Amino acid sequence: MLENHAKLMQFFSSTEEIVGRKKLQKMIYILKKCEIPFEERYQFHFYGPYSEELTLRVEEMCNLGFVTETREEKKNYYQYRYQLTDSGRDFLKHYEMDLPPLNQHIDLMNERSSRFLELVSTMLFFEDLPKEEVAEKVFTVKSAQNYSDEDIEEGWTFIETIRGMH
Repeated sequence: MLENHAKLMQFFSSTEEIVGRKKLQKMIYILKKCEIPFEERYQFHFYGPYSEELTLRVEEMCNLGFVTETREEKKNYYQYRYQLTDSGRDFLKHYEMDLPPLNQHIDLMNERSSRFLELVSTMLFFEDLPKEEVAEKVFTVKSAQNYSDEDIEEGWTFIETIRGMH
């Protein structure tokens, strides 16, 4: 049962912190689409791929004291920061993990905005379609974001880069 929680804790242990719920959702989805064995199921939602399972697991890990969630008030919204706790690190010491090192993947994604990761995860959600149709889908379902053709090209380059990491 806790194997999926442990995988997420391994993810959190690979970085100082993750800033933003949306960013967290997109990062796990992108890793999943890079053949990293996260089990959370995703559906397409208002901000792109979203996993209720991931939300619940993170909440459970916070309740167990393995991950901290810090809420910060911004101008007109709240932002959340996630960090692995010492208890979470101790728990991981007793768990065999079948995940590859994630540091490079996470660093690359942490450098990018939530908006960009939303674009990339949306592109990956529709990646079974021809590239032109993926762009059309993005322009349709994400019209409010005003993504450009250059954003789409940058997204494909990013996908190629992150999938090439080992």
